[in-house]
Amino acid sequence: MPSVCFYFQVHQPMRLKRYRVFDIGADRGYFAETGETNRNNERVLRKVASKAYLPTNAILLELLRRYPDFRVSFSFSGVFLDQLAEWSPETLDSFRRLVATGQVELLSETYHHSLSFVFSREEFRRQVELHRKKLKEIFGVRPVVFRNTELIYSNDVAAEAESLGYAGVLAEGADHILGWRSPNFLYQPRGGANIRLLLKNYRLSDDIAFRFSSRDWAEYPLTAPKFASWVAAHNGNGEVVNLFMDYETFGEHQWADTGIFDFLRALPAEVYKHPNNDFVTPSEAIRRFPPRGIVDVPHYISWADIERDLSAWTENSMQQDALRQLYALEGPVLASRDSSLIEDWRRLQTSDHFYYMCTKWWNDGDVHKYFNPHDSPYDAFISFMNVLHDVELRLPQKHRAQNMEHGA
Repeated sequence: MPSVCFYFQVHQPMRLKRYRVFDIGADRGYFAETGETNRNNERVLRKVASKAYLPTNAILLELLRRYPDFRVSFSFSGVFLDQLAEWSPETLDSFRRLVATGQVELLSETYHHSLSFVFSREEFRRQVELHRKKLKEIFGVRPVVFRNTELIYSNDVAAEAESLGYAGVLAEGADHILGWRSPNFLYQPRGGANIRLLLKNYRLSDDIAFRFSSRDWAEYPLTAPKFASWVAAHNGNGEVVNLFMDYETFGEHQWADTGIFDFLRALPAEVYKHPNNDFVTPSEAIRRFPPRGIVDVPHYISWADIERDLSAWTENSMQQDALRQLYALEGPVLASRDSSLIEDWRRLQTSDHFYYMCTKWWNDGDVHKYFNPHDSPYDAFISFMNVLHDVELRLPQKHRAQNMEHGA
């Protein structure tokens, strides 16, 4: 009797503008929010809100009201919520209406959608706490389940999440960590005492997120009855089917004319047609189902690309150098007590900046080009490093000197 657990990641970064070497020391508008031709972040946010967030939220609200047992869950990055508050408050209100139904669970994450767990545990904890406060402020809730940026996960992530009081953590159901086992059960992380692990069923998730509109796919077209039958096929061999995906799947990655909205609107009714099938939030799944074994993940995994590791953000020397120099500034930036400087430094931690520097799929990997403001990975690196140089120039003289002494 598999229950369906829908989880949506909702994130838009604050993208850097083309920041040139002669802007260093003269321009602190790193994120291109001044001037009619430079309002890239606002333009993207409004575009995706119109095409994806608002229409999908309207459908979900309709479904939640029609089916009292229907459930979905979200994680919102803090930088995304900041943009909604500034540029699309009507979209923020539509998310509030979803949460107010009591049928929607919000998950915890890093405020700036960062790689901080990998590079600074102290900064990671600070960002998690900032995110908790933001969700309490906007939605009046305190999350009990954690998902790390881009589902980056290891045993250490689970241990840290448990130490912070979370009951569960999400991860990719990668074949190389599961072996013969199914992602359609709850598991206990290696070394975890009470925390539970929910693993993405990437095949079924990607059928919606990536293959839905592909006419080359043998299963095209994907209909709600067909997909519901695939879920029901796990009866007797699964307890929870975790469908994790970007929320932009609906309306942006899969445009309205593909039929994606009709598919979403029809899916709950089709799932309910199969006896014993229903929907759960992550915390409900944790309460309902026992762990069916221990999963050991000693090395980092993620939901990115074919490799499902950290290589999308760390595989080349540009990314490695940018990350090293960024986190080398942690002490001096925080010691400055300059709130504007600290916020800019944290915005630079957003994982997308390093994704734009990725070279492994540049020639044929359109996913790396999604709303990418840079012409190439090299251009992304140059703009980032120029900004980082300007950030360093803004440090108080004594902290700048200290940083230079340590070779940053």
